Amino acid sequence: MTFQTQLRIPGPTPLPERVLRSMNRPMIDHRGPEFAAILAEITAGARRVFKTKNDLLLLTSSGTGGLESAVANLVSPGDQVVAALCGNFGERFAALAAAYGADVVRLEFEWGQPVEPDDLRLILERHPNARVVLLTHNETSTGLTNPLRELARAARNADRLVVVDGVSSISSIEIETDAWGIDVAVSGSQKGWMAPPGLALVSVSERAWEQQVKARSPRFYFDWKEAKTWAEKGMTPFTPAVPVAFAMQEGLRMLEEEGLGKVYERHARLARATQAGLEALGFHLYAQDGYRSNTVTSALPPGGLDVSALRKLLDTKYGVVIAGGQGKMTGKMVRVGHLGAVAEGDVVQVIWAIEQALEELDIAPADGRGVAAVTASVQGVPAAAR
Repeated sequence: MTFQTQLRIPGPTPLPERVLRSMNRPMIDHRGPEFAAILAEITAGARRVFKTKNDLLLLTSSGTGGLESAVANLVSPGDQVVAALCGNFGERFAALAAAYGADVVRLEFEWGQPVEPDDLRLILERHPNARVVLLTHNETSTGLTNPLRELARAARNADRLVVVDGVSSISSIEIETDAWGIDVAVSGSQKGWMAPPGLALVSVSERAWEQQVKARSPRFYFDWKEAKTWAEKGMTPFTPAVPVAFAMQEGLRMLEEEGLGKVYERHARLARATQAGLEALGFHLYAQDGYRSNTVTSALPPGGLDVSALRKLLDTKYGVVIAGGQGKMTGKMVRVGHLGAVAEGDVVQVIWAIEQALEELDIAPADGRGVAAVTASVQGVPAAAR
């Protein structure tokens, strides 16, 4: 069988036709007025999505580059930093801070379990000198969304700087950067923004700028002050990923045409449908109920299933690409991405392909139960009535 590839990993995400066409244009002068207009449109649109009036910086890098910029601009060697983590990307954020010489206080939770705001309050009381708190909004390694509003409130009430990894959440899951007291939020173009990898978006509050002046970590490429100075002239300090900027511009237009509220509702609806389909096929959802991500579903396989064999068969025969586990969960789980350009039909195709593959691998018969569960979920049929 031949299919158009269904890329259903937590990022990079599929590119809509409009976004692809937007990149099919001649290169432009990144120091000229055309790029300045694009930069201004992206910045204004991203501020609306972030829900912030703070500075919004565009950096040519992966999302991780945006996170490193936060550490480089806010942390000095020897500073105590609290990192709240419950998965592989929280571990990465903590490792970034340690690489810059920070004394990292780790608030750790079991993978698949959310960070508890009360525990964050307690650790901040015990570590009054920890000025910066690192939070992960959407932990894609485990398919979990942390209670960011409550966590940010706990950190702000303790007068700490709130720095958020929103790489895989912002533009797909609701965030209120200013209202929730978030000082720095970071996202990446390759997620819900429906653009290729290559741009990081970083919002910076006044409190963060005050800390940036004091921080002594070495920085050059990721110097926020340079990025802001050049942005005010309609440019970036260094050569930007111009084609990705074309794509971001179009992706933002698509988000706002749909309406952010509808975007968030669509992601929630498709997450429920994916979860229902996987459960019907015998998978066990990994993340704690009530905190499961609207952008990626993580699940443990039914007994006897080799995750690597499943993923290989899905890719080679059905054109469906899903992710496996990361870190200590490598080879032990599947992760199905449903963010950015995704609709009900995409979820149906993915679940149908998984069901066919399970039969080929002698795990379970293909009797349509997975697609039936997806359809029922989308139609709003309660699970007990399916």
